[in-house]
Amino acid sequence: MSKEGKKIYDFCSSLFGINRSITGDGVRQTLGLIQKQIQSNLDVTEIESKTKCFDWHIPLEWNVKDAFIEDLSGNRIIDFKKNNVHLMGYSIPVDKKISLTELKNHLYSISDMPNAIPYITSYYQKNWGFCISENQRKNINEDFYHVKIDASLEKGSLTYGEVLISGKSKKEIVFSTYICHPSLANDNLSGPSLATFLIKYLEKAKKPKYSYRFIFIPETIGAVAYLHKNLELMRRRTKAGFILTCVGDDLCYSFLESKFKNSIADQVARHVLDKMNIEYKLYSFLDRGSDERQYSSPGIDIPFCSVMRSKYGEFDEYHTSLDNLDFISPTGFQGSFDLYTKIIDIFEKNNTYKNLVLCEPQLGKRGLYPQISTKKTINEVKNLKNLIAYSDGHNSLLEIADIMNVPIWELYSLTEKLVKAKLIEKVDG
Repeated sequence: MSKEGKKIYDFCSSLFGINRSITGDGVRQTLGLIQKQIQSNLDVTEIESKTKCFDWHIPLEWNVKDAFIEDLSGNRIIDFKKNNVHLMGYSIPVDKKISLTELKNHLYSISDMPNAIPYITSYYQKNWGFCISENQRKNINEDFYHVKIDASLEKGSLTYGEVLISGKSKKEIVFSTYICHPSLANDNLSGPSLATFLIKYLEKAKKPKYSYRFIFIPETIGAVAYLHKNLELMRRRTKAGFILTCVGDDLCYSFLESKFKNSIADQVARHVLDKMNIEYKLYSFLDRGSDERQYSSPGIDIPFCSVMRSKYGEFDEYHTSLDNLDFISPTGFQGSFDLYTKIIDIFEKNNTYKNLVLCEPQLGKRGLYPQISTKKTINEVKNLKNLIAYSDGHNSLLEIADIMNVPIWELYSLTEKLVKAKLIEKVDG
């Protein structure tokens, strides 16, 4: 196994304990740690609270210093500092003695998952609450408790970050991922972690063919705000879009198609999944649940798809404390890294070529026909001839690979040989 999966896992682990939400210092801290990992500049944008973005308004900024439930002897029964999933997201400040009857109205657990703490939020309705396991609930049985939530809800801003790796073309391959969940590993700390190492992968290359934009945003409201600020730019420049989410486990693969299933992102993702012989579960846009909802909404109409491991909402650990560092793995990350780097490579090498010789060229005099025939060399000659036959200036290399039913990466070196022999030439710049 390559070391990249382990590196991504270790980086994800370093981010795990940060309390992230749709606003606040946890988002800024996360972006700061991402910036330290990469050479490219991560541009950070702040959008003030109450700013109108289409049909939404940016909420007040939420930050938490501490939160707990303790008995009247001062023993902490529930402690935010031990697990930040305990606190319902966007809880208002509270500091009072409370009866057990009233407290129960603010406790959330999952009856059939006794060890799991649910992840609950209340972004747009003033409320407070604590999330606990069913096993913890059994120990909350005294008449009164002291509840304290040392949090602030104040005018501030929503924060997002983006990295642009400029290529020869201004057309962009966009990877969008969200950074608003607290200590939840697969959904979706895995997305920003993988994105960071895809940036590092692109930084090692020479100036790429396309430009690559990585967007780190709070889910939903962040995508709405980003589009409100950057819609015309995205319309002009986006060639393909991917949502990076749930890419750290190693249970399965999942493919969520774009709205009409026919974008270049769909074509590339489908080719990689099929030609890597990966078993995957197919989901349509009707099964959407992340920021493809915003990018592909009517009037925006920028198609995004997503290749995941276990899809959000489809694994038992989803939105619970069981989505932890034990649920993800280096091998899970490695699989996602290998898949997405293949996707990037296809965009870089999916050119269109034109044949320069009428009729079938003589391969032998150019050293392209083997003197000794083996199964391997016969197959290579067949692929060379088929590649020449379909290089008519109209078919892209990906289209030719699909016609030939071979992985496109098996054609990369053959294409180079044919270009060097002046049998074909690139016609799309």
